[in-house]
Amino acid sequence: MGTRIVLYIIILSIFGCNKDNANNETEIQGTYKGIFERDGIVSNVELTLYGGTWIGESERSKYPALCNGTYSISRNVISFENACAWTAEFDWTLILSDDWNYDIKGNLLVLMKSNGDKYELSRQ
Repeated sequence: MGTRIVLYIIILSIFGCNKDNANNETEIQGTYKGIFERDGIVSNVELTLYGGTWIGESERSKYPALCNGTYSISRNVISFENACAWTAEFDWTLILSDDWNYDIKGNLLVLMKSNGDKYELSRQ
């Protein structure tokens, strides 16, 4: 009987995690407008997230470097892949890619990276 309980807990955990990620995916989908900030320098941005793909633009050229790509979510981390080709004349750490912690409350989405970069976005 103990084996059945352990097996049941494992199955419940697996499906529970998948459900959380699916809920996070649905919760985060939408078009957002707001700001990107690095070291006190701010730029207005627009970012659309839908079905594992994203597209974005910034009022300042390559600050941040937004284009399009894919994303995935695991708990409170969103991982971006950027699908665009970029030239070499700017700081490539400004390209939206890699892992970002995120927090969503109502219409406000905040993305934070370990280097201090931050997006504060409102759902449209």
